[in-house]
Amino acid sequence: MILGAVLAGGRSSRFGSDKALAELGGDTLLARAVDLLAPWCEDVVVVGRDSAPAPTIRDWPHADMGPLGGIAAALRHARELELEAVLSIGVDAVGLPDDLPHLLSPAPAFLDSQPVIGLWPTTVLAAVERILEGDDKHSMRALAAAIGARAVKLGAEPANINTPADLEAAEKHHGL
Repeated sequence: MILGAVLAGGRSSRFGSDKALAELGGDTLLARAVDLLAPWCEDVVVVGRDSAPAPTIRDWPHADMGPLGGIAAALRHARELELEAVLSIGVDAVGLPDDLPHLLSPAPAFLDSQPVIGLWPTTVLAAVERILEGDDKHSMRALAAAIGARAVKLGAEPANINTPADLEAAEKHHGL
């Protein structure tokens, strides 16, 4: 039983506007990310936004903690729902393989090229909280190292949309 979590709390500073609301193929990146997770997960939430096409939750312990704050919030929510794991993706996830949950099983595992895309068992929540409450770097790779998560390499890497030019390239590459 998996909770899908769209990490959407970033500032979009490189994008120049709210990246989550940018359109790709006629849909916002946010709506596309929610729709992408829905078939794989029992429930889907959007982390780090006040409004979305799915229920929203706030980063933990507060905003501006980076992707780990979103992962922590999603793991806490999954634990409350008695779900076993969180499948996390960034709001700009485009071009993910159809068998992503299978590729990331068993958890914990993440995409080597984009560590925010991962499958995290709720049992790692304490490790995430320790990292966020500590003075060390709050990074996905620090979490992966702390819990022994497996890095998964793909043949064709998914898009990583950080700028309007990246969005345009994704539209061309994915025929949207």
